[in-house]
Amino acid sequence: MPVTDAHIHVQPWWELKPDVLDVIRRGRADLDLIEKVNRSPAHLLRHLDAEGIERAVLVNYPSPDLMGFTARVNEYVAQYCAAAPDRLIAMGGVHPRFTEDAAAEVRRAADMGVRALKLHPPHMAVEPNAYLHGLDALRDLYAEAERLALPVMIHTGTSIFPGARSRTGEPMAVDDVAVDFPELTIILAHGGRPLWMEQAFFLVRRFPRVYMDVSSMPPRSIPRYFPRIAEIADKVLYGSDWPAPGVKSMADNLRAFRELGLPADVEVKILDGNARRLFPPRG
Repeated sequence: MPVTDAHIHVQPWWELKPDVLDVIRRGRADLDLIEKVNRSPAHLLRHLDAEGIERAVLVNYPSPDLMGFTARVNEYVAQYCAAAPDRLIAMGGVHPRFTEDAAAEVRRAADMGVRALKLHPPHMAVEPNAYLHGLDALRDLYAEAERLALPVMIHTGTSIFPGARSRTGEPMAVDDVAVDFPELTIILAHGGRPLWMEQAFFLVRRFPRVYMDVSSMPPRSIPRYFPRIAEIADKVLYGSDWPAPGVKSMADNLRAFRELGLPADVEVKILDGNARRLFPPRG
């Protein structure tokens, strides 16, 4: 069965702030591999083959003040994924607090080859519905992404990185976004874990274009977090969040997910079918 890992972080670690990098590197035994992967699509493709992954979404976003990532992440991920457009899907971002023309930045990212955008409220210090309170750049970002049919992934759930405010990861603020931009495809990263899974489940059921991924949660916890996951099987994406803290490998994560014993049709949709519908193969 083909597998799309819809949430991995291949990023320019050389832009990270030292205290953030310390958190990411802590306790990892595969740092040499990650450093090579971050600089070389060939290394990533070999690693995906070894881990049993056919395609992957490479999640990037700017966060110059908290994390260190600059707007150059769009160019980085677009050029990286251009090496294998049939297997690698570029996800970039626009920071609404650090742009003079968010719509133009969205268009520029799309022209580069970015196929989706990431909004990370705890790492951007931006609530998902901040456009209701004067942040017009965020409204422009959503509107342009909607017009260009670019999915927007929004981090939901907590964060352990320095300076991150987990409060902004509460999913219900996305209710406003789904109401105000009904044609925008939204992906709730991490399904609100570990505090707000019921909110995420509600939003996925409530809105036709709201999806979620199961990345960054131990697979064995998924049945407890989402006991009715089969009811939303058409709108759930598999993801590992590798190499985020606590995620040792894509293969281990995938193996544990398959051991859940989900119905075969549910497993097929989550592991590949839904991601293939949102991100059709290119080559």
